[in-house]
Amino acid sequence: MEAIMTLVRSTRARAFAVAPLAILLSGTAGSAAFAHVTFANPEAAPGRYYKAVLQVPHGCEGAATTAVRVQIPEGVVGVKPMPKPGWTLTTTRGSYAKAYENHGRSVSEGVKEIVWSGGNLSDDNFDEFTFQALIAADGAEAKQLYFPTVQTCTKGEAAWTEIPTGQQSSHDLKKPAPALRLVSATTVAQAAPQHDHAAMAGADEMKVGDLVIATPWTRATPGGAKVAGGYLTITNKGSASDTFVGGTSDIAGRIEIHEMAMEGGVMKMRPLNAGLEIKPGQTVELKPGGFHMMFLDLKRQLKQGETVKASLKFEKAGTADVTFNVGAVGGSSSPQHQHHHH
Repeated sequence: MEAIMTLVRSTRARAFAVAPLAILLSGTAGSAAFAHVTFANPEAAPGRYYKAVLQVPHGCEGAATTAVRVQIPEGVVGVKPMPKPGWTLTTTRGSYAKAYENHGRSVSEGVKEIVWSGGNLSDDNFDEFTFQALIAADGAEAKQLYFPTVQTCTKGEAAWTEIPTGQQSSHDLKKPAPALRLVSATTVAQAAPQHDHAAMAGADEMKVGDLVIATPWTRATPGGAKVAGGYLTITNKGSASDTFVGGTSDIAGRIEIHEMAMEGGVMKMRPLNAGLEIKPGQTVELKPGGFHMMFLDLKRQLKQGETVKASLKFEKAGTADVTFNVGAVGGSSSPQHQHHHH
């Protein structure tokens, strides 16, 4: 009898162990596209600005990724890649097949290739590589644009460069190039976050000295919370470095600048006591999981939909009075984008 009970317990144990694996494997086919290098936001509208977020979900058969090279197709103009800490950013410029309108002027050349290199992205980790561009209204005859991408690793490479032909789709290919579907502006607004020109240079952008501050936001806080994060982008359009050193706000006892960093294999938050340097020509994004502000010793609860004011201090540019939009608790992007996901 004891032997039978032991067998039953053993069988049940195996069943419980196998069940999660079966569930995982059953989802493999449906999530196969995630194993490819793809765009997090795969739709864009001609005539609109687009923030491309290229997702790299793994290395090359276990080897770490050390470089990502992206080719820019015709009809994508004014490309500006985002630097990544720990990676070297280079671009190759070239002539377009024809001239396009950008900011009211005709442009005939621009960035044709972006390379992030010198990094070390473990096969166990996932990362994103970001750039901004205008999808030309008069240059997008196709319904899809393809961005051939080569992922170089410590051993070998993965060339995500295959483009469908005839009746094929990307699902028919082993190494499909990241694809961007071209849709109406209305569809984009309903389906995904979209950085259009108004968002880039609208009411959420201000200038102080040589610095441009854009899209300041924070998150709603639970009752009794004493801290809140602050997020924004800072671009230095001058010829000398400046440093973001802190600030003040009526809603908090003090403001500090922090970063998230790996220490001993553990992600920790630490203050930047010397401030955050913004080099000439550099855009620094303060965001969840990276550099960010901290509103400390909060004096009240922050509520979604309201705005809060803060005076931010820079060594050279001086003081900037900035209004932060308050988004949802746990939000991952500016409230101007979060409303698309209701």
